[in-house]
Amino acid sequence: MQNKLRKAVPSDKPMLLALWQRSVQATHHFLTKQDIEKLHQSLSDEWLDQVELWLLTNNNQIVGFIGLDDNHVEMLFIDDKQQGNGYGQQLINFVKQKYQQIYLDVNEQNPNALAFYQKQGFKITGRSDVDGQGNPFPLLHLAYQAT
Repeated sequence: MQNKLRKAVPSDKPMLLALWQRSVQATHHFLTKQDIEKLHQSLSDEWLDQVELWLLTNNNQIVGFIGLDDNHVEMLFIDDKQQGNGYGQQLINFVKQKYQQIYLDVNEQNPNALAFYQKQGFKITGRSDVDGQGNPFPLLHLAYQAT
């Protein structure tokens, strides 16, 4: 297994959007098809361009990506067929090497993601009733502090 971490380039965007779609459909069961389409559009038009994107590849295939705004994880997605193989942990460990404190939000309705982040040492620090776009998808605010 040959994993490689690299910074995203503009030509990666279609593959990232496709991976995001597969990942969200497999994990975000609380979203409707219309919700996913709206989020996909925002991701394509704005969000991917607003973060520092890092890709994790295995044998030259993108298996996951993480989007950072300094020490805030704005997004982390693993290909639906690759979940549970340690790729998410590798991406989080990469961020832990860069920052002593890390922050992120996770959908309250995504208990598997919450469990993953808690296993990585993140603690819940707060809650919002709506997501960043004002949609009724509660967020849990998490923080990691290196020891």
